[in-house]
Amino acid sequence: MTVPRNDRKKWEKVREFALGMPGAVEEFPWGESVAKVNKKVFVFLGVEDGSYPLGVTVKLKDEAAHAHALTSPGAEPAGYGLGKAGWVRIPLAGKGAPAAELLCDWVEESYRVIAPKRLIAELGER
Repeated sequence: MTVPRNDRKKWEKVREFALGMPGAVEEFPWGESVAKVNKKVFVFLGVEDGSYPLGVTVKLKDEAAHAHALTSPGAEPAGYGLGKAGWVRIPLAGKGAPAAELLCDWVEESYRVIAPKRLIAELGER
């Protein structure tokens, strides 16, 4: 399965944004790209090899953002019990899929939930 160029560009934009957060690092547990801060995952970026549809999984504590994310076509609470803790998987492809800017807003919210206060303070200085 090949990944459409627009979907890949959106994924790359979101990945670049996530890795630009203060203290963010990319790791590949389970063969999947994740962005971590302080050794904790704040966004699951999935795999980009086309073996699975592109999507991101973020932790959204804000009720309005969480509800909004779940209205995206194909979005669902994350598996492995993570959905109960506010994690949402959002596909990047398909009609009505969120724009990269909105996905980046959700990545930032997820970061703010996970990151230590000293790094969150750096965000405000940007």
